[in-house]
Amino acid sequence: MLTHKSILITGGTGSLGKELTKTILKKWPDIKRLVIYSRDEQKQFQMAQEFPESQYPAIRYFIGDVRDLERLKRAFNGIDYVIHAAAMKHVHIAEYNPDECVKTNIGGAENVIKASLSSNVTKVVALSTDKACAPINLYGATKLTSDKLFIAANNIKGNQDIKFSVVRYGNVMGSNGSVIPFFMNKREEGVLPITDPTMTRFNISLKGGVDMVLHALDHAWGGELFVPKIPSYKILDVAQAIAPSCEHRVIGIRPGEKIHEEMITASDSFTTYDLGKYYVILPQVTNWNLEDYKKVFDAKLVPQGFSYTSGDNSEWETIESMRNQIKEHVYLDFQPK
Repeated sequence: MLTHKSILITGGTGSLGKELTKTILKKWPDIKRLVIYSRDEQKQFQMAQEFPESQYPAIRYFIGDVRDLERLKRAFNGIDYVIHAAAMKHVHIAEYNPDECVKTNIGGAENVIKASLSSNVTKVVALSTDKACAPINLYGATKLTSDKLFIAANNIKGNQDIKFSVVRYGNVMGSNGSVIPFFMNKREEGVLPITDPTMTRFNISLKGGVDMVLHALDHAWGGELFVPKIPSYKILDVAQAIAPSCEHRVIGIRPGEKIHEEMITASDSFTTYDLGKYYVILPQVTNWNLEDYKKVFDAKLVPQGFSYTSGDNSEWETIESMRNQIKEHVYLDFQPK
């Protein structure tokens, strides 16, 4: 799929960007160019120690902000595929700095679309979040807007050979700012802060997130919003898995947080299809034949009123499975204490 192709990852120094880089360089050693586009020079410097250009001649590090349209256009020159992972993602920081969140998550999305349409990019996959589904916080609202922009971009491409799609998933295990590394640090103090004892979240590994992005890159027809079938966990089970000997102190939810996350609402059910490993929410109007799509992917419409939430999930992580997952995907030397 990526042999002799050029691909650019915005926010490429983030957790998922680094995992994508590792996977792409391993699976497609003949990739033409892999551009890491981000605004943090220190993270780029650190990433270049792990993936040096001397060892990986296809890789390039490009300092830039998705808020800067002209810089994006320059970076997209000669690029075939774009994965848009750059975002302001911390809920409470977005609540306190709303204008900055809007500029990056909405303005940045518009710029990625404009830069893609003004270059020879043929596929764009944008990363979403479960918080974009029925959002109650600004971060979720900006990501929902971003999703809509990317999906609608398929309507303005004209005769250009380009496809825009979106992937939406839950909390990525071990990603920057997520609950597992937070609890790992806090357990040294003997107390784990618990926002709400009934809280649940979807759970996906970095590898699962990467697989989903690459699936969309390979299979999207344009306009799809892909949702993975993944397990949920209870926040208390994560705390128990990591630090069974610690005190669990309830501190209350932070501004903009939900008790349970959603990825598909009942209102989405009218255009949501089951693809087997994934669900896909399709736009109400497509520029391709729906019946052909259903035949190719054996897509089955979900029942009306169907919803997909972390609190009502049919698949759950246990304390033991969380420990195994942490050891496999996050900390190889992990031991509960």
